[in-house]
Amino acid sequence: MSDQSQHNSSMNTTERRASFSLAGIFALRMLGLFMILPVISIYGSEYQGFSPITVGLAIGIYGLTQALFQIPFGLLSDRFGRKKILIIGLAIFAFGSAVSALSGTMTGVILGRALQGFGAISAVILALTADLTREEQRTKAMAIIGVSIGLAFALAMVLGPAITSVAGMPGLFWATGALALGGIAVLLWYVPTPVITQFHRDTDPVFTQFSRILKDRQLLRLDLGILILHLIMTATFVALPQVLRELGNFQASEHTRVYLLALPISVILMSPCIMYADRRNRVKHVYLAAIVLLALAQISMSVFHQALWNVVLALIAYFTAFNILEASLPSLISRLAPAELKGTALGAYATAQNLGAFLGGVGGGWLMQHFGSYGVFTSCAVAAALWLLIATGMRNPKAVSTQLLKVGDLTEHEAATLGATLLGIPGVDEAVVVAEDGIAYLKVDRKSLDREALMAYGLDSHEPQQA
Repeated sequence: MSDQSQHNSSMNTTERRASFSLAGIFALRMLGLFMILPVISIYGSEYQGFSPITVGLAIGIYGLTQALFQIPFGLLSDRFGRKKILIIGLAIFAFGSAVSALSGTMTGVILGRALQGFGAISAVILALTADLTREEQRTKAMAIIGVSIGLAFALAMVLGPAITSVAGMPGLFWATGALALGGIAVLLWYVPTPVITQFHRDTDPVFTQFSRILKDRQLLRLDLGILILHLIMTATFVALPQVLRELGNFQASEHTRVYLLALPISVILMSPCIMYADRRNRVKHVYLAAIVLLALAQISMSVFHQALWNVVLALIAYFTAFNILEASLPSLISRLAPAELKGTALGAYATAQNLGAFLGGVGGGWLMQHFGSYGVFTSCAVAAALWLLIATGMRNPKAVSTQLLKVGDLTEHEAATLGATLLGIPGVDEAVVVAEDGIAYLKVDRKSLDREALMAYGLDSHEPQQA
């Protein structure tokens, strides 16, 4: 391997600093959003207007506002700068936390949660990550952010009950506000500032191409999948804390122990499944098996929730399935989306994810009020079964990954010619060269890829400039 290839194979100082600090900001925000899940249906009884429906709204309302404002925040960051919009978004999140903390009614809590979602900075963080990383390192940076989200969810399940048992719901909301302010501090003092802010097709949506993405049945199946997965998640946590509280003398303050037991075991069970899917290219098989496990977990919680250990075992199954699916879906989007429209596909995917969280909260609250936990878990099992029917038509994706190659200024004819040439390189499965970007968007099989031949067509990439 050449010196340049060796240099391009690892992150430089700026890229590592940007990736880990932005992942930290993302995680702090998601931690603040998720910590309410395991506690609001119990401790929300302290608030005027408490009911299962208002609990469901409090859990899921952030998904609606986040779906509505994610793209506008991204556009504002293109015009006014990433960091300015990130600070505004985090400040809105902190303000929403304060509104909830100071409120004595469920209406106030719901308003505060809606404001938390209004500070929709996820797309802006991804765009800033792209500004601060070279094309060939961007996939690694996004993977670091993805891992941070998973860790944030796990921590939220443990910290939410622990904090609330000591400081109550107001204390939990003040903690989420402090996390947002901590994110601002990290942004100001540690995240590099890019000299150039630009459009990136691998992270930013191309609005004129949304219709093309939504007509793709393979991608639409995945969008419906993430919608149902997060619908089930928020609906489950409308009912689950109540079920745990009803198990004898198992107090709300002790719920942390359940999550501390179930989550690590689920991670241990999930890891070999993900590795098997990648190494044997059995992604579809593992994906479908996880959906089946998700449905079985919901059925178990519906039928066998009278005993604590039955619920714990069902939770282990649920978290295992959730972790597999949450990790698999973004990877499937990357594999199946057109190479030059990955950002557009991820934009549609994120919107579906947020809408699922909202629908699950509202639907779970309504079901809990009228049919109890049995109705919630049974409906979630039906939703998982519907997802399984939708997913069976998905093709098993090729074992390819996205790679970007900087090729410089080209005419449209030169770009088309280069795209055809790149397709002839062993291991290149798809190649689209966009002349206006000066970038080749590729799908490659890394096991068979001739890297030396590929790099011969790329320009040298230098450390991203920062102010």
